[in-house]
Amino acid sequence: MSRRFAADRRKDPYYRAAQEEGLRSRAAFKLSYLDERFHILHRGGRVLDLGAAPGGWSLVARDRVGGKGSVVAVDPRVVEPIEGVEFVRARVGDARLPARLGEGTFDVVLSDMSPSISGAYATDHARSVGLVRDALTLAHAALRKGGTFVAKVFDGDLLDPLQAEVERSFDRVRRTKPPASREGSSETYIIARGFHGMAPDDTRSVSKARPSPAI
Repeated sequence: MSRRFAADRRKDPYYRAAQEEGLRSRAAFKLSYLDERFHILHRGGRVLDLGAAPGGWSLVARDRVGGKGSVVAVDPRVVEPIEGVEFVRARVGDARLPARLGEGTFDVVLSDMSPSISGAYATDHARSVGLVRDALTLAHAALRKGGTFVAKVFDGDLLDPLQAEVERSFDRVRRTKPPASREGSSETYIIARGFHGMAPDDTRSVSKARPSPAI
């Protein structure tokens, strides 16, 4: 981490607030915003958090679904335990993961995954889209009918086709950028509600997605 980056981060009000509130990451404010705007999380809901490290989104989800709800967090990295959150150490693109998680058992699938940054924007954008496709494939197995899918993606020329893929499976799809996103960041969030599954012919466009890069 460069000294300049560290200094800029210390000046970031969302970073400071996350530290003060014990939220693990500033990304927690992004999920809070998305939930307040789109009503994603509900008491008693079952939530799957993909690419969960360091656990900021899992903390928010746990608090909002309450004691009668549940949160399952997936990441290939070791994450410090969170009371009330079940952690599964795995990569999202692992074909064995749906069976481990249970199919059709989640009300919400969240993905805040980012690719390893190469510095070449077209490459990073394409990798980001690939991660969303992996998350979407898993969401098709994991979501209950009527469920919600939320995923971060870097803006670029592949974004509209990606949204079109998501729209085949959900009743309502929106895009938004939370205020907590860093100034100049290209990240945006796809919010898809009303999961109804895909027609058989449509499943091929998702299943052909390339394996996701290292997170």
